[in-house]
Amino acid sequence: MPSSAPSFAELLGRCERSAVHLEMRDSYATTDRFDEWKRGVRFNWADRASWWHPYDQLITDSVARGVSIRRARIICEPVTEYIRWEHYVTHANVTAGEEVRWLPRRRATDIPLPGNDFWLFDGELLRVHHFSGDGAVVEDEITSDEATVKLCSSAFEAVWERAVPHHLYAI
Repeated sequence: MPSSAPSFAELLGRCERSAVHLEMRDSYATTDRFDEWKRGVRFNWADRASWWHPYDQLITDSVARGVSIRRARIICEPVTEYIRWEHYVTHANVTAGEEVRWLPRRRATDIPLPGNDFWLFDGELLRVHHFSGDGAVVEDEITSDEATVKLCSSAFEAVWERAVPHHLYAI
């Protein structure tokens, strides 16, 4: 189902201070890059042009204008194959300017969490992702509902506080 929500690029383009992203699934819909990785294909990280993506440039441009971008992932351990791949490609996120942390699910039991992954822009506007069972985005919902924003913001900060920085999280 196509989404009528503004694009991620539009929302990040309007962002002035911060964008935070909470991911809570252990797998998402597969991509060609994931399928290639499963077959043993690896990026040459020294050849940025071979893996750099428009998303990476969007992040870099946003960070350059002063937007702090943080991503936290709540994951099961042992991790899924998909999470192993995400850990591998997180090099691109970090190179683009994101801060990324990982929280083993067993350490999140007492954190009140929303039911869906989300992006929170400037602590005021949420882009909530609704997924199908196989991890494909079905719809994105935009809300600035005060109670929902408060829950998502406090959940993200609680996860962030406990999570392990990417460079220290080994798989």
